[in-house]
Amino acid sequence: MQLGLDFALVEELVAGVDEVGRGPLCGPVVTAAVILDPARPIRGLNDSKKLSEARREALFEEICEKALAWCIARAEVAEIDCLNILHATMLAMQRAVEGLAVTPRLALIDGNRCPKLKMPSAAVIQGDSKVPAIAAASILAKVSRDREMHQLDRLYPGYGIAGHKGYPTPEHLAALLRLGPADIHRRSFAPVRRLLEGT
Repeated sequence: MQLGLDFALVEELVAGVDEVGRGPLCGPVVTAAVILDPARPIRGLNDSKKLSEARREALFEEICEKALAWCIARAEVAEIDCLNILHATMLAMQRAVEGLAVTPRLALIDGNRCPKLKMPSAAVIQGDSKVPAIAAASILAKVSRDREMHQLDRLYPGYGIAGHKGYPTPEHLAALLRLGPADIHRRSFAPVRRLLEGT
């Protein structure tokens, strides 16, 4: 659903929704939904990719403290391989919105399509740079997933996951050739699938 919205004038109880982790070869896709509190503004919200790691970490804590409601959700590797990454992402977004302690009147989704939700929704291209609630969601999702990638790096040494966060960097691809895929790798993604098929 596309709505003609002046984002500066949108009323409260609007959830911003974003995802992190569609492109990596391993780990879950992580989503977040955030309803900001107009009475407790948060300065410096922006697309998480445009912020330093230290700034994201600080904003993560501030968002969790000040937001009216927030929820971080995910779709696991098995769900990604079963559903495909697009449908798994939509499922994770749906889980994030449904997990909010406060029901939003409207959900604004970063990107060009919306998951199936019980309330009206609108897709916003580059929404994480335009809508503060989506920016807040992008920060929660990225910090949460990055923290998990550091944990996976300790559990699966040798792949360099803490550095590349699962993305198909030359280092990651070389490690896959050397070590083979682990159970955290997405079998449906071409570089992993080709290794498993021996092609």
